[in-house]
Amino acid sequence: MKCSLRSFWRVYLLCCLGLLWYCGEARVLTEIQAGPLYRVVGSPLFISCNVSGFTNNNTEKNFQFRISKPEKPSFEINIISTDDPNFGYAIYQDRVRSNEITLKRVSPNSVIFKIISLQKNDEGDYDCTAVNEESTYDGTYSVKTTVKVIDNSLSVSSQPHSTSLSYNEGDALSLTCQASSNTVQHTHLSLTWYLRKADEDDAQPIISLDRDFTLSPGRGFEGRYQAGLIMLDKVGEATYRLKMTQVELSDEGKIYCRADEWIQDPDRSWYSITQKDAEETTLHVKAKEVVLDTASLVVRISAQQTTLQEGQELSLSCHVDTQNLEERFFSVAWLWGSVELARIGPTGVLSFGSEYSSREKDGELRAARIGNGDYSLILQPVRTKDQGEYICRAWPQERGQDGAFKQGAAQDSSSQLVSISTTESGLSVEMQSTVTVNEGDRLNLTCKVQGVKDQLSINWQHKLTSTSTTTFADIIGLSQEGVIISAEKFVNRKIKAMRPATDTFTLELDEVTVTESGVYQCTVSEWKANSKTKSQSKTATVTVAPTESLVRVNLISRKNMVTVGENVELMCRVKGPRLQITLTWSLQRDASTLDNILTLHYNGAISWSGDQHRYQLKVKNEGDAVTHYLLINGASHREAGKYQCGVSVFMENAYKKLPPSNQLAVMVQNPVSRLVLTSTPLLTRNINTDIEIKCSITLAHTSSRYAVTWVLQQKAKNTSLVSSDRDSLVTFGPQVDRQRISMWRTEGPSFELTIRQARISDNGSYVCEVVEWLQDPRGEWYNLPPVSKSTELALIEPGDALSDTGCKSDIWMGAFIGVIIFSLFIILLLVLKKYCDKGSEKKSGQSLWAEQYPLNTKPVVET
Repeated sequence: MKCSLRSFWRVYLLCCLGLLWYCGEARVLTEIQAGPLYRVVGSPLFISCNVSGFTNNNTEKNFQFRISKPEKPSFEINIISTDDPNFGYAIYQDRVRSNEITLKRVSPNSVIFKIISLQKNDEGDYDCTAVNEESTYDGTYSVKTTVKVIDNSLSVSSQPHSTSLSYNEGDALSLTCQASSNTVQHTHLSLTWYLRKADEDDAQPIISLDRDFTLSPGRGFEGRYQAGLIMLDKVGEATYRLKMTQVELSDEGKIYCRADEWIQDPDRSWYSITQKDAEETTLHVKAKEVVLDTASLVVRISAQQTTLQEGQELSLSCHVDTQNLEERFFSVAWLWGSVELARIGPTGVLSFGSEYSSREKDGELRAARIGNGDYSLILQPVRTKDQGEYICRAWPQERGQDGAFKQGAAQDSSSQLVSISTTESGLSVEMQSTVTVNEGDRLNLTCKVQGVKDQLSINWQHKLTSTSTTTFADIIGLSQEGVIISAEKFVNRKIKAMRPATDTFTLELDEVTVTESGVYQCTVSEWKANSKTKSQSKTATVTVAPTESLVRVNLISRKNMVTVGENVELMCRVKGPRLQITLTWSLQRDASTLDNILTLHYNGAISWSGDQHRYQLKVKNEGDAVTHYLLINGASHREAGKYQCGVSVFMENAYKKLPPSNQLAVMVQNPVSRLVLTSTPLLTRNINTDIEIKCSITLAHTSSRYAVTWVLQQKAKNTSLVSSDRDSLVTFGPQVDRQRISMWRTEGPSFELTIRQARISDNGSYVCEVVEWLQDPRGEWYNLPPVSKSTELALIEPGDALSDTGCKSDIWMGAFIGVIIFSLFIILLLVLKKYCDKGSEKKSGQSLWAEQYPLNTKPVVET
């Protein structure tokens, strides 16, 4: 009774679980970081895993991690769990106890699995299981992701190889760093130059080039970077050059470069798989020693024009002269009366007076050091209030051992008088007449204005050269108050109308298209008291070169005829301007089918349409071309066909296809057959006996399979007796007696045909035809040409004439028997002759007897 009740409840529970399964969606969902994750040997591995849908989200869930390795994919090995310290198998226990492998909770429903240093044998499928502690199962509790462990091929070195360099303050420094990687997967490199000062533990970045080729200066180096005193250039494919135009005392320390290799995971995030530092170079910077000598200091000022009109340019030059000028430091300032316009410090730092800072921001005031002792200041447009006397003032500066400057006594130049008058508007406009730009690039147009008196506005317009209309269509405008007005057609376009200087207006239109070729017009209007007083226009003819005319795609291969199992390398070379292209590899197996293999997007993402494990990708920059390599691993007949690479460019929020490359035929041929057979050429046997005919393989490819067919050839008739396919499935001919004919396979391998109770009708030539089958890298079977060997069978009846087989031995035996019979015959003749001779002697004796003893008389015989 108890057993029946227990069975009843089991059935009841199963039914309830079935109803829950079919009546609603899964409640519990376990998620893991998507794979495959490519990580480098020796680097850390992080895998996130979380679960949702349990009844209580606030209770801590337990998780377990396991691994299935490629050599035994069906065998799972326990690694670590959150609730059982003895969960892992022995091969992972030591690493778990030493905290090299950890499983850390992030929240009650999520964990982070971490391996501090990956080993090669850590590659495999990682399983994360959320332990179900509830009474029912409803959802997904176990998920997997794949981890691929690859070798570290990142190489970093710096030049010069000297570990210590000494420079004087103000000297130019140039260091190069070589960074490259041979990783098969698509990766990006970033590179940073670091400075480690003697009194600081952490190195500070000087300048870096990130994986998207964006430059950014380090903290404290921004001003020198913006002034062009610090640069990082990529020279060639793997060389990065750091240039410091003028080293400073603060640059002393250890300088080195660091390269990071990045890969994009399936979730589209970028991950640094490895980094390496080059050897440090110690930089010593010696301070300049300068002795102040104000007595010999001479300061001069000059103006390009001393009489100006409003709106024109005032150019003031300041020249400083003294002994040992190249070794001296100065601060130089321009003054209008007692008001300072601008000052250039001893290290080249530019500052502006408070009353002129707004004019500097508007682009009206500029100053620069243009040579040893030569300084220049430009003020444009000038106003009537700018007239007066200008002077140039210079201070000698002495730098101490600590790098600080000590300022000497000021020395002034003589004054320069500048007169500025008001005139009637002489507004004029200039613009380049012809401009050529590539499709997809930025169009830059500059409109220069002269004779400015009042406020200005500008309107940019366009018309097509292919039309006869003279009407221009508005693009964008900039009002006299600085308000930008865009035409409706260009509202969603990346377009800018700017005024970088008082006399300069610019138009920037990103991602131009071929249809935007034509004539562009800038119209500048002068305004006074909200009234337009004068307008001037200038036009420029713009030609947009289509991308099709700029980009050339060519597909080549060093070898396009291969044998099954060999690798094939295809090279798609894209030559032209550097654009964000998307490249697609395709294969045409027949005239009607064109299949895509993969697409490499401009952001590095890869979309696979074919068998991902059959191909490998590599991209290489080569001067003005980019070569995309497609490696076919172990070609099979499925990889034969015509390959093509197509390129598209993302423009106007859509992909624009460019003309594809040429088609390149790849032919895959079978290997040469090595099959060699042996058999007995002639067999002579008696009828009504069992006959065995053997066909043996003496040479063939390894791992082959064989299909065998036995054929009987009799005069003009061929009869298929029995065959065995590569899977050893035996098939008999339609007229074959299965009781008498059979086939066996023996070691060697050898193939035996057995004929039981042979008949005279079985005479003929027995042909053994063998077809060798091989497996291609896909696991598909293909066959090589058949090879055959024949055996002639001669059947005789007992007592018949000599058969061909053993003919010579039978002749000798017959001859031997004939000699014996002949000898016996001679002996018999001799015996008969002797017997006859004796008979004649007997007859002559009888006649003598008759003469001595007459008839009916008996001789007396004496005893």
